[in-house]
Amino acid sequence: MEYRLLGRSGLKVSTLTMGTMTIGGKGWAAMTGNQGVDDARRLADICLDAGVNFIDTADAYSDGASEEVLGEVLKDRYRDGVLIATKARFAMGKGPNDQGLSRYHLIRSCEASLRRLKTDVIDLYQVHEWDGSTPLEETMEALDTLVRQGKVRYVGCSNFSGWHIMKALGIATVEHRQRFVSQQIHYTLESRDAEYELIPISLDQGLGILVWSPLAAGLLSGKHRRNQKAPEGSRQLAGWTEPPIRDENRLWNIVDVLVEIAEAKGVSAAQVALAWTLGRKGVTSVIIGGRTEQQFHDNLAAADLRLSDDERARLDAVSLPPVLYPYWHQKNTVADRLGEADLSLLGPHLK
Repeated sequence: MEYRLLGRSGLKVSTLTMGTMTIGGKGWAAMTGNQGVDDARRLADICLDAGVNFIDTADAYSDGASEEVLGEVLKDRYRDGVLIATKARFAMGKGPNDQGLSRYHLIRSCEASLRRLKTDVIDLYQVHEWDGSTPLEETMEALDTLVRQGKVRYVGCSNFSGWHIMKALGIATVEHRQRFVSQQIHYTLESRDAEYELIPISLDQGLGILVWSPLAAGLLSGKHRRNQKAPEGSRQLAGWTEPPIRDENRLWNIVDVLVEIAEAKGVSAAQVALAWTLGRKGVTSVIIGGRTEQQFHDNLAAADLRLSDDERARLDAVSLPPVLYPYWHQKNTVADRLGEADLSLLGPHLK
C-alpha cells in the first residue's frame, strides 16, 4: 500500500480508503447495504490488514448508524493509527436548524459524530455539500473553532463547485481560519467533469483529492454490459440515480475498453478502473466500498496494479471530455502560456 500526503498537510493517507455507506442499513442508504457490527468488523479487518489507514463515513449515512457501527468496530482494537473522516451538512432531524452549514448545526453535528464514533477527535471533518443559505464566513469560523477546540484535526469539503472552494480558501486566508486540506469528489472514467475546475483547483491550491464512488455505483465494475440486464442486487435495480448517465453509448464504449484491458491482464475491470483513477494527477486516495468480502479483496488489489502507457492512452481516449468554453478559447489562443493546472485539462487536446 502506498501512502500519500493529504494536500498541503503533513498527514499521510493510504491510496485506498475504506468507505462505509453500506454500513447501517437505514433510510436512503439501505439500498446500498445493511452491514452490522460483525460484517463491518470483518471488512475492516480485510482493509486494515492490506495497509489501509483511512476510513470515511458521514453522519447522513443510515441516519448516523454507519458512524455508530464504526465506533463499535474501532473502539477496542484499531483506533491507534487509523484515521477517521466524517462529514456533516445534510438533515439529521426535522427541525429548521437540523441541516446546513451554520455554526449551530456544524458544531452540534460534530459533537454528535464524536459520540457515535466513540472517539475524542475526528481526523478529517468535511462539509458534505454546499449551503447557499449560510454565509461562508460563518461556516469557516465554525470549522476553525472545532479545530481549535481539539475536536477536529483537519477540515475539507465535498461536492463544492470551483467558485465555492476558491471563496472558502480566500476567506480562510483573509480571516486566518483553518484551510481546507482536501476535497472529496466524484471522478471516474465515465464522469470526468471534475477536470474542468476541481482538478485544476486542487493542483493550483494544494488540495488533496479523495474520490467517492470510483466505480460509478458499479457501472465500471465489468458486471454491467451493453444490452444486458443489470445483475441482481445492483444499485441500478434498486433505483440508484448517481451518477447520472448522459450518454449511454459512451458508457458502454468505456466499459468495452476496460474489459478488454482487464482480460488481457488477467484482472477485473474494477481493478483497471480504480488503477486508472489512482494514477490521475492530483488524486490522493480512492474510496472503495462493497457489500461482500470478495468485492473488498478485489478492489484492494488495485493498489498494486500498474497500467502501461498504452493502456492508459486507450482509456483516456475513449473517455476524454469535450473542451467547453472558455477552455476551447484558451486552447486556441494561449496554448503557449498554460500552467500545470491548465494542462491537466487541456494537455491531451493539444497533442
